[in-house]
Amino acid sequence: MRLRELLKYNNIVIQCHDNPDADALSSGYALHRYFEKMGKSSRFIYRGRNKITKSNLLIMMDRLKIPVSYAPDFNEVPELLVTVDCQYGQKNVTLTEAENVAVIDHHRAGEELPALSEVRSNIGSCATVVWDMVRDEGVVIDDDILLSTALYYGLYTDTNRLSEISHPLDRDMRDRLITNKSIITEMCNSGISLDELKITGKAILNNEYHEENRYLLIRAEWCDPNILGVISDLALETVGVDICVAYYVSSGEVKFSVRSCIKEVHANDLAAFLAEGIGGGGGHITKAGGTIRPELLLKLNGGEEEDLEDIANYELKSRLEEYFSLYKVIYARETTLDTSGMKKYEKKQQRLGCAELSRLFPLGTEVMIRTLEGDINLRVEKDIFIMIGIEGEVYPIKREKLESSYTYSEEPFDRTFEYDPSVTDAVSGERKSVLKYARSVLSTGSVRIFAKPLTEHIKLFTAWDEERYYSGEPGDYIVVREDDPHDIYVINKRLFDGLYREVL
Repeated sequence: MRLRELLKYNNIVIQCHDNPDADALSSGYALHRYFEKMGKSSRFIYRGRNKITKSNLLIMMDRLKIPVSYAPDFNEVPELLVTVDCQYGQKNVTLTEAENVAVIDHHRAGEELPALSEVRSNIGSCATVVWDMVRDEGVVIDDDILLSTALYYGLYTDTNRLSEISHPLDRDMRDRLITNKSIITEMCNSGISLDELKITGKAILNNEYHEENRYLLIRAEWCDPNILGVISDLALETVGVDICVAYYVSSGEVKFSVRSCIKEVHANDLAAFLAEGIGGGGGHITKAGGTIRPELLLKLNGGEEEDLEDIANYELKSRLEEYFSLYKVIYARETTLDTSGMKKYEKKQQRLGCAELSRLFPLGTEVMIRTLEGDINLRVEKDIFIMIGIEGEVYPIKREKLESSYTYSEEPFDRTFEYDPSVTDAVSGERKSVLKYARSVLSTGSVRIFAKPLTEHIKLFTAWDEERYYSGEPGDYIVVREDDPHDIYVINKRLFDGLYREVL
C-alpha cells in the first residue's frame, strides 16, 4: 500500500490500539502530520477502558505536541479509518465502524487484512514503517524535531532500548532523525511514577515461583496496563525464570502480561491459551498480553463477584499448569521416530504448485516465507523450492526431493486460497507473492511416508526452522518421509485423507 492511496478520502480518523504505547503514539502522530502536509485534515484517537496515565507517555504527548484524543464513546462512522500499530478487528483495539479501513502495523499479520494494508513484521517498530512510507512519498520529516523525537522514542521503547534492532531500516531511521535529546532523556527516566514504582515493587514481592517449569505468576494492584509489562520485563531478568505472567484484577477486566525468553514457549500462544473461551490474548513471540472478561470467568467457575481475585488466581495457575503439561516438544533435527507402529502412505495424484525460491530473490538473500500457518525464515540457496499444497499451505523443499516426488506439468498454477502466501526480503522488506511465480506439478506417489495420528499435543521444531515451532493436536498426523528420517512434519487431520492413501 502507498500512502497516496489514502488521499482520496476526506473524513479520516487515525486510531491506535487501546492502552497506547510510545510506538503507537508516534506512528499515529507521523501519519497525522503526513495528511496535514498533503492538505488533508485527520483526527487521531485511541479508545478502550483506560485513559493514558503512564508518566513517560504523558510527558511525550505534552512536550512533543501529539494531537491524540481519548475517545472511549466514539460513535461516528468516518469515510476512512486507519489503524496504526495494530490490526482492525483484533482484540487489542476497540472496534470502530468505518466505510473504509486501512492498516499500518509491524506485528505478525492476522488471517484477514483489508486491501489497504501495510504490515511489515520484520521491522522493529511501527514508527519505522510509517517513517519509511512517508519517505517513499517524497515527504521529508526528519528535520521536524518534535515528530522525529517521537519516532525515535517509539523505536527506542519497542526494541528494548534499541538493543533488539536488527533491520537496517530501523538503523537508518535512528541515524537520520534529528531529535531533542533532553526530552528523550526525560521520557526515558520517567517510565513509571513513584506510585507505580511502589505497585511494581509490591507486586514482585508477591510472586509465585514454579521451579519445575521456571515461571513466575505475579499479582499486581490495578495499574496502567503498561506497568504489567514493566513488572514482567523486570521479573524475566531473574536467574531461573523463563516465563513471567503478571496480572491485575478489577471489576471490569482481568488484565495480564506474558513474557518468555525461551523458544519452546511463544508468549503470544501462551497468552491466547490463558484467555481461551473467557477473553482474548496475543502479541509477539517474546512479549504478549491479554484480557479476561470477569463475567465469563465467574460463569466458568461458578463463583461470586466478591471472589473474583481468588478465582482469577486459581484459573491462571490451573491454565499455566495445564499448558506446561500439555505439550511434548520434538526437535526434528535431533529426533528419529520409531516407525514400527506407523502405517505407510503414498501421495494421491494431485496437481500442486511449486516455485523456485531463487526466481523470487537472489541467492544468499535472507527471506521470510509468510503463510497462514506461520512464518519460515531461511536463506535463498540453489535448488530450494517452495511447495504450495491443496489449501495454500506452504513449505520449502529441495530440488532432489521435489523431482523424486513430483513431475512438472504444463498447466499453469492459478488457484486462489484464503491467504496468498508470500516471501519477504528480510533486509529490504520487499514482498512478493509465491503464486505469481508458481508452476504446476503432479505428485507421483514414488516417495512414501510413515504417519500416525497424534494422541497428544506437540510442538515440532522442523529441520527447516529450529527457532519457531509448529503445533499439532490429537487427531492430526505426525509424518516422516521414508527416505529422510529427520524430515518430520505435522499434517492437519482435516487434510490428511485428501492427500494420502495407505500402502497395503
